[in-house]
Amino acid sequence: MEWTYSSTNGIVVERKRSRLRPDQLKAALATELESGGRLALAHAVDEGDWIRLVYVIVASDPDRRTELEVSLPSERPVIESLATLSFPASRFEREFHDLFGVVIEKHPLARRLVRHGHWPASWYPMRHNSAPPNFAWGEDPGYPFVPVEGPGVYEIPVGPIHAGMIEPGHFRFYAVGETIVKLKIRLWFLHKGLEKLFEGIDPVSGITLAEKISGDTSVGHPLAYVLALEEALGITVNPEVALARSMLLEMERLYNHVADVGAMANDVGFSIANSHALALREELLGINQSVTGHRLLRGAIKVGGISLNGCLERDSLARVVDSFRELTEIILANPMVRERFAHTATLKQADALLLGALGPVARASGISTDARVGHPFAYLSLIHRHWEDSGDVLARFLVRVQEAEESAALLERFGSVFTSSDLGRAPKWNPVAKGARRAGIGLVEGWRGTIATRVEVAESGYLSRVKVVDPSWFNWPALPLAMAETIIPDFPLANKSFNLAYSGNDL
Repeated sequence: MEWTYSSTNGIVVERKRSRLRPDQLKAALATELESGGRLALAHAVDEGDWIRLVYVIVASDPDRRTELEVSLPSERPVIESLATLSFPASRFEREFHDLFGVVIEKHPLARRLVRHGHWPASWYPMRHNSAPPNFAWGEDPGYPFVPVEGPGVYEIPVGPIHAGMIEPGHFRFYAVGETIVKLKIRLWFLHKGLEKLFEGIDPVSGITLAEKISGDTSVGHPLAYVLALEEALGITVNPEVALARSMLLEMERLYNHVADVGAMANDVGFSIANSHALALREELLGINQSVTGHRLLRGAIKVGGISLNGCLERDSLARVVDSFRELTEIILANPMVRERFAHTATLKQADALLLGALGPVARASGISTDARVGHPFAYLSLIHRHWEDSGDVLARFLVRVQEAEESAALLERFGSVFTSSDLGRAPKWNPVAKGARRAGIGLVEGWRGTIATRVEVAESGYLSRVKVVDPSWFNWPALPLAMAETIIPDFPLANKSFNLAYSGNDL
């Protein structure tokens, strides 16, 4: 067992790493969960003769990050399931099997998660000795959906290819009349081998890859990656850089929440409100361009620093915020909107806790988790947490409105600090820092929720393993639960109120 403590900008982080035998893992995880921790990330690593499993459990007040590691022989990697302790653990275990061939004993739902039917049966793409695959197109036996039967039950398959600008995902509705009895979701049609692409590249190149995990999270993902890398390599940043990174994170949160507010209004027929929201989003993207040189804020996050092209236009931001406030008042004053939003697609708090829901989805169900408070790197006392407790579409709408206004207030404070584009420049740094294998964890409250990234750097100084967990990975299983007893015509609205990433999930 190893313990480390670090302090940056007055923020103390407690870290623990335990190397365990497989028969010790279950008790160790139970202890961490009972002490208030949550499983934020789990992944496997191919080490030749051994497959190493890493579980990251995080907790707040104080900020605690615990790593539990076990090693299994590569010839026969077998371990008992932790599903009885943690639903997220059960899904990570299915990923272990699909990508590394780890056999999970006593798993209650031991069927494929990531892999699709055209993958060869014994091909595990994250194993180092995996040969190029011989895809067996047309031989997919089909995904084993659990059937729903009974008087009047009928089935509606939707996707994976959809009309409009939407990524692929398969939704299978079982309904009686218009009421949904059960919804099953099948994802990973976008699986792109991203974790494999990280292997063997230099750490700086990893930033560009992290920016493309999900196009609407071009700050959150690279920032989580860079925080993990800086921890692994012992790189510290000054408070000014940390605040500038926070500013960019809030700029990303603001433009996405503004767009979501309009899109939710659009899904109940209030299209004029959506048009106004899109116009405000466009103005915010222009502000992004002036600050970083990119409308989606790409290229600003650097290892050990940040790169800014200009100052935050506070007057322009204030005009957008005033217009957004007026728009939300108009939307909420519309009785049709209220009637469609309230009591629709309710996610109960108990279910949200069981699934490990994050971000606005969790906060709309009364769970106040927020990495800006629980795992801060700069915010300290600047954040006021906002949450609702009804768990319906209206709650998710209100949380976004409140968070957008909080982001605007934070940006006003940050804007008073950064009055010169020369602030926060990235320092010189050797991207190939050789030494012993080192690891780091980055936790960032992206606009969808907490992003967790774990990085391992090999002795050569190049990346040996990067594991990314987008909050959508935790929140996708919550959508079917919320849809129970909701009518089919409300699915587009409910789906938009969650607004989960396909690309961030299908790594």
